[in-house]
Amino acid sequence: MGAVSGDPPIVFEAVAPGQAANPRLREELLDTWVRVTDAGGAVGFTAPADPDEIAATLDSALRRVGRGQDTLGVLRRGAGGPAVGMGILVVSQSELRRHWRTVLRVMVAPELQGTGAGRTLLEGLHGLARELGTEHLVLSVRGGTGTERFYGRFGYEQIGRHPAAIRLAPGDDRDELLLYKRL
Repeated sequence: MGAVSGDPPIVFEAVAPGQAANPRLREELLDTWVRVTDAGGAVGFTAPADPDEIAATLDSALRRVGRGQDTLGVLRRGAGGPAVGMGILVVSQSELRRHWRTVLRVMVAPELQGTGAGRTLLEGLHGLARELGTEHLVLSVRGGTGTERFYGRFGYEQIGRHPAAIRLAPGDDRDELLLYKRL
């Protein structure tokens, strides 16, 4: 089910470090991540989703955001509404790499696929990265999903391929594609 006329607009919001520990936000992001995984999304896990494993990864990411290390952007159903998508801008621990960030965990609730929500999320993350003084972004995608075409529409270029980097199951290895965008 996609967005319906009359639904609140999907809006992008940067999450302040002090808000990263908000239990409601965590619950909404965990629900979204589990649903995206179960719908076949390539967001670090395979279906059927194990909510405890995803929660551990989410909690680690939220702690980094809370400490001000990384930056979280979320999509909400209207201002102040529930979170229905997210992406994280991860900074390197090396001072030599502070001018760029890695984009991780980009996801939009399954019912919002094809509604422009992904565009809203990505454009919001790009704006946030620029505000942080980021010069370029990198991200990786699982080969065989076609998501590199989505990112290509926003100026990302494939700069590398790691053959068989992702093992979904015995005998089901996928390439990992490295994408780059100058801001």
